[in-house]
Amino acid sequence: MMDDEDNLAGDPVCYAHKLVGGHIVDEQTFQDVNRFRKSERLRLVEKRKRLSSEERQQKTAALICRLRILPDFEKARKVAAYWPIRGEPDLRSFMAELIDAGKTVLLPVVVRKDAPVEFHRWYPGCKMTRGVWNIPVPAAAEPDIPDVVLSPLVGVDRDGFRLGNGGGYYDRTLAAFPEKQLVIGVGFAFCRIPTIFPMPWDVPMDIVVTEEGANR
Repeated sequence: MMDDEDNLAGDPVCYAHKLVGGHIVDEQTFQDVNRFRKSERLRLVEKRKRLSSEERQQKTAALICRLRILPDFEKARKVAAYWPIRGEPDLRSFMAELIDAGKTVLLPVVVRKDAPVEFHRWYPGCKMTRGVWNIPVPAAAEPDIPDVVLSPLVGVDRDGFRLGNGGGYYDRTLAAFPEKQLVIGVGFAFCRIPTIFPMPWDVPMDIVVTEEGANR
C-alpha cells in the first residue's frame, strides 16, 4: 500500500476499491456488475419458470441426449450433479444412468455459508434431508471430490462465464479444488447472453450444453 508521501503524482490517494475473494476491484464497477447480474438473473429465472411442464420436459430430454454423447463421460469416475430448483433442467434420470454405468454421482452440500461446498454421494432412493437453502441433500455425509462437475446455468456468456443463483458457491468451490476439474455448464438455450461482465474470480465453463447442442 502506498503512503501519502509516496504519491509522487500529487493526486489524492484513491480508496474506491473493494477486496473480494482476494481480488481488488473498483467499487463502482462491482456495484454496476452486481446490478446488471441481478436484473439478468431475475429475467432469466422468470423466463425459465414460465416454461410449461411439457416444454421443460422436451427441452430437458433433448439436453440429456446431448450430454449422453459427450465423450468426456467415458473416462469420468465421479460426476457432481445438482438437485433441480426453480425450473432448472432435471437431470436425475441421467444421474441414474451414470450410476448404472459404474460412475459415482455426487451432489453439492453447503456445509457453511460463504464457503466452498462439499460434494456428497447420491444414488436413487438414498435418504435425503433439507440443506442450508432448503434444497434436498443426501442425509448420509459421504464427501468426495468429482472429476467432472455439471453446473446449472441461469445464464452463460459467449466466453463460457456462468451466471448462477448469486451465492458464488460454485466459483469458490472450483477455485478451491486442488486439481482442475472438467466443468460442464448445463441450461436451456435461452440462457445464452452476450456477457456477464466477468470479474477476476469468475470461472469459465469448459463446455456448455443446452438442448440445442454443446460447445467448448
